[in-house]
Amino acid sequence: MYINETYIGYYAISAILGILVGLLIDWMNTRLSDGKNVFSKDIINEYFVDFKPKYIFIAITSIIYIVLVYHYGVKNSFIANLDLIKFMILTPMLLSAFVIDYKLQIIPNRLNLTMFEIGLVIAFLYGLSDVAITINMILGTIVGGGIFLLITLIGGAIYGKEAMGFGDIKLMGALGIYFGLSNIIAITLVSFLIGAILSIFLLVTKIKKMNEYIPFGPFIVLGTFISIFVPFEVIKTTLLQIFTLGLYK
Repeated sequence: MYINETYIGYYAISAILGILVGLLIDWMNTRLSDGKNVFSKDIINEYFVDFKPKYIFIAITSIIYIVLVYHYGVKNSFIANLDLIKFMILTPMLLSAFVIDYKLQIIPNRLNLTMFEIGLVIAFLYGLSDVAITINMILGTIVGGGIFLLITLIGGAIYGKEAMGFGDIKLMGALGIYFGLSNIIAITLVSFLIGAILSIFLLVTKIKKMNEYIPFGPFIVLGTFISIFVPFEVIKTTLLQIFTLGLYK
């Protein structure tokens, strides 16, 4: 039996993989938040005896993995499956960044660095078939981190404080290598749009006060997942419609 031209067995495998990765995510959140290594020599005792994972991460990760297989399909070669593979690897790190930044207003350097290191390997693998893709991914890193660094510097010069945290800058730099130049710009714009809408909602509903800090990392993560599942042309057209107040044809 096939769903969207992909054998149903692959969906079952992705669901099981999502469950296993989901079991790891809450552990990652706890360890990284405390500045500890995710894997240690005492992981068996610490995880299986003392730790109780939140099953919401298991459900979310499993669903995302199933949708990734549906959206990207399973191809006949390793290189052809790189989009699927890189987003499966990226998903748990994105979810961790979302949760940790929301709770602690920080994105751990180890998480951003791991994301970037894996991205470099993936960029190299893409380069084996097309060097232009690798160049585009590197440009994505420069522009992704550069835009947020520029915003931070301008904000600091005008208001005397950081407009963006350096964790956000590092996160965007790391994400740039996964998405390339055009998509990282789209993620930036979508993130600011989501941030504006949700920030207004949080303030109006008094969940957050005017003087309270609202972390931007979760907005970046939401924008990233939108870019993963929605084609770039659709995002571009939608953004042009929004920012031109419907004047774009």
